[in-house]
Amino acid sequence: MDNNNNTLLLEISAEGVARLTLNRPEVHNAFDDRLIAALIEALEATDRNPDVRVLVLRSNGRNFSAGADLGWMKRMAQNSHQENLEDAAQLARLMEVLNNHSKPTIGLIQGAAYGGAVGLAACCDIVIATEQSQFCLSEVKIGLIPAVISPYVVRALGERLSRRYFLTAEPFSAKIAAEAGLVHEVVPHADLLDEACQRFVNTLRRNSPQAMNAAKALIFAVSQKPIDPSVIDDTAHRIADIRVSEEGQEGLSAFLGKRTPNWIEE
Repeated sequence: MDNNNNTLLLEISAEGVARLTLNRPEVHNAFDDRLIAALIEALEATDRNPDVRVLVLRSNGRNFSAGADLGWMKRMAQNSHQENLEDAAQLARLMEVLNNHSKPTIGLIQGAAYGGAVGLAACCDIVIATEQSQFCLSEVKIGLIPAVISPYVVRALGERLSRRYFLTAEPFSAKIAAEAGLVHEVVPHADLLDEACQRFVNTLRRNSPQAMNAAKALIFAVSQKPIDPSVIDDTAHRIADIRVSEEGQEGLSAFLGKRTPNWIEE
């Protein structure tokens, strides 16, 4: 499946891996309003698709993404405040949909990830980059701010590094991104991204799809929250609910019976 201009490609493999590929290498995979709309549509479709077990977000070309397209930014500069608000809401929606995707998401980052592309990385569950990858929150250089991506980037980088890189707009390496937690694994070069990705895919496909969905929801439910009676009660309800669920029962039965659970296809 692809969109009308082939700027976004979606392929779903027999093993249930949806590969969503930014395909604008001639402009370093910069995104505009049309690509944002296509990404939202594809992410929502893969979220609903019961055959999808894992989502991989990647891009073609030397760089993952240069962030916002220059032509799009020029158009936005000439629009009204209301039009800019509506446009920003679409980008915010993209980040929300990716962040809340019910399936495990893997981001593959080669080359540069600038501006909003750092937000896409921060919204993925697992991020693999290369030693040559560079990240940059470059917005203040042109009089802007990384607004709608900030909730996700600040959680991924932490407040201290965000205070530096939001203000300086310095590029930072995959090594720094990994130390901060934005990146989970760094490979020597781009040719090894697929191999590293497949290792994660193989691991994820052995886990209960329902439990991974519930585990993501659990993280959002407890993150940044005080450990008070309401949070404690909520976590007790969550484990009780999943214990009596179909996959919870199957998983426990398989474990106790020393057999393979039915979600694993040997």
